[in-house]
Amino acid sequence: MNIFSNLLAQPAQKTRTNKRPRRTIELKSKREIEIMRRSSEIVATVLKEIAEMVEPGMTTADLDAHAEKRIREMGAVPSFKGYHGFPASICSSINNEVVHGIPNKKKTIYPGDVLKVDTGAYQQGFHGDSCITIAVGEVTPEAAKLIRVAEEALYKGIEQVKAGSYLMDLAGAIEDHVKSNGFSVVEDFTGHGVGRNLHEEPSVFNFRTREMPNVKLRAGMTLAIEPIVNQGTKITKILADKWTAVTADNSLSAQFEHTVLVTESGYEILTDRTNL
Repeated sequence: MNIFSNLLAQPAQKTRTNKRPRRTIELKSKREIEIMRRSSEIVATVLKEIAEMVEPGMTTADLDAHAEKRIREMGAVPSFKGYHGFPASICSSINNEVVHGIPNKKKTIYPGDVLKVDTGAYQQGFHGDSCITIAVGEVTPEAAKLIRVAEEALYKGIEQVKAGSYLMDLAGAIEDHVKSNGFSVVEDFTGHGVGRNLHEEPSVFNFRTREMPNVKLRAGMTLAIEPIVNQGTKITKILADKWTAVTADNSLSAQFEHTVLVTESGYEILTDRTNL
């Protein structure tokens, strides 16, 4: 289990000792939720624009420049840039890169690539956070299936969200869908609470575990749910840049993420892109 304090997706923490204080899970007020709706709308807008503009020959630095420009134009600041020293406004991870890929002017996007773009926006004291996976041009049937299953897994998890349900309900739904389709769930990174801080309690697991409390969901919680799905092994390793995580067997990886509000009757996807 990799534990890194400087990673943008919450590193999975499977152990809890008596010396580790239990942090409070924040419930957002109506006013705070309204602010988060705007932060999340900015994120959703940027990701939709990137999905529409990506084409072979561009670089990941091109996407990063667009994201930062648009986030600032809409009255926010990039959540990721400078976060524990991360140098960019997006994470751009291609093919076997799992998470936290650093945009680079020399990193060209090619036809058939599986491109993950993760970004966040911060305004009026609150963050929004979301990730998409983009099939660049025509990808292989297996890559297309991987992307589809990863997105389906996100929504399988979201469908479990409502006040009174438990984190393991959504974790189990995600895990079952991924494994039933022949893929693996990355266990080195999890989702997380999000709001006043980019990463808050609780950790939002994408697989069943008894090694962390099975938190009961309450209305007003805001969660970044983000399953990461690998074509092959679930095991990852970190490259020399200290950020980029890759699959240990060089297989493809896909990720989707939404910021989700827990309500009494269900959920609201704050980073929804469908109606923009």
